[in-house]
Amino acid sequence: MSDKQQTALSPRRDEDFPEWYQQVVRAADLAENSEVRGCMVIKPWGYALWERMQGVLDGMFKATGHRNAYFPLFIPLSYLEKEAAHVEGFAKECAVVTHHRLEAKDGKLVPAGELAEPLVVRPTSETIIGAAYARWVKSWRDLPILLNQWANVVRWEMRPRVFLRTAEFLWQEGHTAHETREEAEEETMKMLRVYEAFARDYLAVPVLTGEKSEGERFPGAVKTYCIEAMVQDRKAIQAGTSHFLGQNFSKASGIQFQSREGKLEHAWTTSWGVSTRLIGTLIMMHSDDDGLVVPPRIAATHVVIVPITPKEDSRAAVLEAAEALAAALRKIDYHGATLGVEVDTRDLGGGVKNWEWIKKGVPVRIEIGPRDLAQGTAAVARRDRGPKEKEFLPMADIPGLMGGMLDGIQQTLLERATAFRDTHTRKIDSLEEFKAFFTPENRQKPEIHGGFALAHWNGSKEVEERVKDDLKVTIRCIPFEDSPEPGICIFTGEPSRQRVVWAKSY
Repeated sequence: MSDKQQTALSPRRDEDFPEWYQQVVRAADLAENSEVRGCMVIKPWGYALWERMQGVLDGMFKATGHRNAYFPLFIPLSYLEKEAAHVEGFAKECAVVTHHRLEAKDGKLVPAGELAEPLVVRPTSETIIGAAYARWVKSWRDLPILLNQWANVVRWEMRPRVFLRTAEFLWQEGHTAHETREEAEEETMKMLRVYEAFARDYLAVPVLTGEKSEGERFPGAVKTYCIEAMVQDRKAIQAGTSHFLGQNFSKASGIQFQSREGKLEHAWTTSWGVSTRLIGTLIMMHSDDDGLVVPPRIAATHVVIVPITPKEDSRAAVLEAAEALAAALRKIDYHGATLGVEVDTRDLGGGVKNWEWIKKGVPVRIEIGPRDLAQGTAAVARRDRGPKEKEFLPMADIPGLMGGMLDGIQQTLLERATAFRDTHTRKIDSLEEFKAFFTPENRQKPEIHGGFALAHWNGSKEVEERVKDDLKVTIRCIPFEDSPEPGICIFTGEPSRQRVVWAKSY
């Protein structure tokens, strides 16, 4: 017999990580590919995660003075052309509408007429929102404008992967306009810190924060800041970005105002966003070979109660006890949200139901059977522990213990992810070691391969592009440091101001 550990999913993470990821998505019933290449159907269990993320983030945005609005999906091509770096950066990803209306011809539907000006399906909204701000802003008294929109965007993705890279995805994009450079820069950093806190406190995802290099900067931005996560195959995911746009977009869009001194000036603008990519990040960060693992503070369903009813004569009493426990649990306020509790009364075996909820990642599972009922206990299992690991607790005590139990799971997931990231983050001081760290043949040797490499770089875009072409490794961020450590660039031997974070990425 094989001594290989039995798991709910095959292949395991260490056997085929990309396929394992697809199996997690499928087993948890999160999403599926649609008939349109590169697009996805987000199923209810997956969309519930996005709704929770939306709800928490929306509250955080509004607490910092932002309001929601909505802007058009279609953007005139001429709007993008006004900001040269922006259109160049997005040109290859744009979906373009060139015709309007359909008519029947020879038994087929064909476009009836050509548009006077092509329309770009929103890849991001700086330009069309800038046009609106140009209409709205006349005086310094009209500033700041602090708006956010929840929307979908389209970027023609060549190598799609559900949640991580899709042609159409959901996101939020904040767009603000300010009177001074200092206000805009403060806004950019404030929203980066909001993302950092959300990732850490709700997703249990530890992130590095820093500035993007010139080669990785948002097209048209003066500076781009980011949060970067390391997932279990030791690759990086850019989990959120905040951009200081300077006056580039306000000049292109004509956002001008009369200053306090009576002069005509251009506004200073920012933009910032996260997307459904966060769901992919969560999957790759916490899930295991038995399926999805959901941090409690972002879960829509925190507890599932599985009644075990092998005999009809005890069925009613077991169901009654399960519903009573569920009612007590639903009264609990968990970090500002009502505890999500389900009672699984389907006519299926307890084992089948149990494994389904394990695969879906519900933080806590509770089993109640006739024997438990007689003893006044219930079997409680945590998703951050082994699937067969249970503890029998007095049923009356469970509501009082649940908040602490969920917080314990949340803390465990954050500590595990932080320890994993720190274990696979290394200072590298030679080109040979750098190449060995990112050589595919060393993938099965985690002690020498893959993760975050902290290496000196001379700031050259040419060096950055060469490393990207040769090793498929990019600068993930230039980390914020109070006292940067100067050194020597491992690629050129030239002086380096500080170490930067290199990694392979999604």
